[in-house]
Amino acid sequence: MQEKIEALRTLAVAPRALFIGGDWRAADDGATLPVISPIDGRALTTIADAGAIDVDRAVKAARAAFGKGVWSRAAPAERRKVLLRIADLIDRHALELAVLGVRDNGTEISMALKAEPGSAAGSFRYYGEAIDKVYGEIAPTAETVLGLVHREPVGVVGAIVPWNFPLMIGAWKIAPALAAGNSVVLKPAEAASLSLLRLAELCAEAGLPEGVLNVVTGRGAVTGEAMGLHPDIDVLVFTGSGPVGRRLLEYSARSNLKRVYLELGGKSPNIVFADAPDLDRAAKTAAYGIFRNSGQVCVAGSRLLVERSIAEDFAGKVADIAAAMKVGDPLLLATEAGAVSSEAQLAKNLGFAEQALAEGARLRTGGRRILAETGGFYMEPTVFDVTPAMTLAREEVFGPILSVIPFDGEEEALGIANATDYGLASAVWTSNLSRAHRMVRGIRAGVVHVNTYGGADNTVPLGGVRQSGNGHDKSLHALDKYLDLKTAWIQL
Repeated sequence: MQEKIEALRTLAVAPRALFIGGDWRAADDGATLPVISPIDGRALTTIADAGAIDVDRAVKAARAAFGKGVWSRAAPAERRKVLLRIADLIDRHALELAVLGVRDNGTEISMALKAEPGSAAGSFRYYGEAIDKVYGEIAPTAETVLGLVHREPVGVVGAIVPWNFPLMIGAWKIAPALAAGNSVVLKPAEAASLSLLRLAELCAEAGLPEGVLNVVTGRGAVTGEAMGLHPDIDVLVFTGSGPVGRRLLEYSARSNLKRVYLELGGKSPNIVFADAPDLDRAAKTAAYGIFRNSGQVCVAGSRLLVERSIAEDFAGKVADIAAAMKVGDPLLLATEAGAVSSEAQLAKNLGFAEQALAEGARLRTGGRRILAETGGFYMEPTVFDVTPAMTLAREEVFGPILSVIPFDGEEEALGIANATDYGLASAVWTSNLSRAHRMVRGIRAGVVHVNTYGGADNTVPLGGVRQSGNGHDKSLHALDKYLDLKTAWIQL
């Protein structure tokens, strides 16, 4: 496989335009943005930099397609066929998609293959298979009345997705929205748009009607704002930072009160008790749960809480694993952690490390930029011992930095775990079944892993509480965002 990856590594990537109404077109003012590869810091290609006029054209194309009913009123079984063809095409082009995405955002190829095309194909297949099995309801009424509850597509869905796993997270939003019969206007992150633009081509090839999926690339402050303010987008879904999520809520209030569903990251606690069934496996999982993709994972276990009786030895094991990880060229299959997505993100990560040292945190390993001679953006996996009050224990870094915090007993573990504004993911390692259930109930997070970290599939929802957002991706529950309920009250 490495030979095939090397052949794809050097392929020229043509400048990419906007995909609107089934056609490729330049931005109205001709503006473009450079695509800088984090692998070597070099320009890979350009993408169109859409403005408000371009967003308006995309929304109008989506609304026109929705109104025609070629997709919105198609039988669910017909939509199923197209979604399954999309999944098959993603599988067929999986390596191409994965390499293109890695060149764009730096995720190690061994992870990208599964997390990007693998997950995206699975999402289209899951919702394609599910949509013709979603029923309406008959209300329990008197004999003289028939009460029906219909589920109908909401209309035009705007989706704004991040740079860390664009194809996976994009599919989490596009697939259920399309399955439900909606039209979609998608804005990828300006730092990782290429794989989603290629997905648009595959969707067209699969037979998705013109205007049902539109892709507008550009800066969040311009393209994203135009989507947030557009009065004809019915639902807006977003994965990204808290400050941007707040702005999108403001844009909704200033425009048409569109529903906004947000997934805003987290500061997830990974809690290890001394009675964990396999401490060596827990240590390895803890390391990989934060350092894969250079920590650029919204559910990353960035806070490692360890029972005090084992804290020193366990943290040492994790630090040793981190120090031994192979960091480097993300297109090599042997690489375990790839590049940081951008020079700006690398500088932010290094700033967190410097601040931790200034606040008195103990550095166990890492903390530095590496491989600068390549021109790319790489950072050592970094482990700090911190106190719960330190910045590193409270703020989301979104980089390869782990905070280790000791605790005594369940009550203190829960107190530290919940001492954050976030509530996305978490984990508990214990052999005590009763303790596991108590911790699941006590941790304020949308996901609680027990004796593992990560790996949940499409059968269960992913969503956060508190400032990690609202609404859910994955599972049948994701469809709720993209379907309206309509009551028919019929006098017989």
